[in-house]
Amino acid sequence: MLQLQFIVENKEKTIRGLQKKHFQNAEQFVEKIIHLDQERRQLIAQSNDIKNKINSLSREIGELFKSGKKEEAEKLKQQSTEYKNKEAELDKILKDVEQELHNVLVLLPNLPHDSVPEGKSAEDNEVVFQYGEIPSLPDSALCHWDLAAKYDIIDFETGVKLTGAGFPVYKGKGAKLQRALINFFLDQATQNGYTEIEPPILVNEASGFGTGQLPDKDGQMYFVNEDKLYLIPTAEVPITNIYRDVILKEEELPIKNCGYTPCFRREAGSYGKDVRGLNRLHQFDKVEIVQIAHPEKSYEVLEEMREYVAGLLKKLELPFRTVKLCGGDMSFASALTYDMEVYSAAQKRWLEVSSVSNFETFQTNRLKCRFKDKKGKTQLAHSLNGSALALPRIVAALLENNQTEKGIKIPSVLVPYTGFEWID
Repeated sequence: MLQLQFIVENKEKTIRGLQKKHFQNAEQFVEKIIHLDQERRQLIAQSNDIKNKINSLSREIGELFKSGKKEEAEKLKQQSTEYKNKEAELDKILKDVEQELHNVLVLLPNLPHDSVPEGKSAEDNEVVFQYGEIPSLPDSALCHWDLAAKYDIIDFETGVKLTGAGFPVYKGKGAKLQRALINFFLDQATQNGYTEIEPPILVNEASGFGTGQLPDKDGQMYFVNEDKLYLIPTAEVPITNIYRDVILKEEELPIKNCGYTPCFRREAGSYGKDVRGLNRLHQFDKVEIVQIAHPEKSYEVLEEMREYVAGLLKKLELPFRTVKLCGGDMSFASALTYDMEVYSAAQKRWLEVSSVSNFETFQTNRLKCRFKDKKGKTQLAHSLNGSALALPRIVAALLENNQTEKGIKIPSVLVPYTGFEWID
């Protein structure tokens, strides 16, 4: 959530940032927030003034009773009661204004970093790095959904029978490949200083709000109505919420956590060829990296995280590119996001496998995640996260890019985890 004081003090900058993210009616929203804040301040001033009058009258009434002037004291008591009724009325109005102000504030997305390119959609994103040679496959090459059926490693049809579309069943070497990738990613993360966390995969509304999924992505999350709990769309949600309502010490920063979880997304409105096979699922596995960082160092941390994810893709021998998202393609909570995309040789397209983002204070303001600096001043930390990595499209690219007449070659870095070199 944007900080109210920042909006009030940086009206034009806030409007420009919201417009860069293509937020509709940005100027009207900002004007409404400033107006509500002014009304809030006036009500607080009026309420404080009445409180002072009540306190003054209370002292005067006490003195009158002591001096035996009961009749005069009773008159002042009546006046004090009128003031108290007025105070209660003002407090109710203030509460309503503060709630309305909160309701408007939570609708605003984070402001993009100055380096974020202009643009409306993925076509306007900026490619900042590309690595590896694009594989050249014969005309007979198969897409991963056909390879999955050929080698009997992923069963999409049974997943439909058990649950529905978007819930595949992994089997045999397909299941072992999943487990191998999860263990490989976790081992790499812990070797790079991340503490492994195994969080719950159900969270409450406060946790969903804290990281910005609620109310923005309410319709995209699976909800357990009886218990008022949400299935997580990413491990980012529970791991980052560990630091909700926590005041850290400056020397504790950065905090580096990683975690594996299944992830659940309704993906409402997703149709067509882009959702076939593993391209877009309702349930999938992912290892997430999360950092809580000092505000002055968070963009250094973002670059470090980006390089870390790039290193994983290099070890998996996958061609990839790094894309800086434009304002119109960024998430609600992000200030700057890099997407990592691998090339899927059979589909002849780039597939997003990771987003690495800096949220600056947007999440931590909601979470009240703060730290005390060396001077004892309390300030908001910055939060960052990245997929390291999401499995479905990694598996899709591994199967497609490494297919041969003999079978599918497993990258050498994974062989100690799979226990086999080929899927055949």
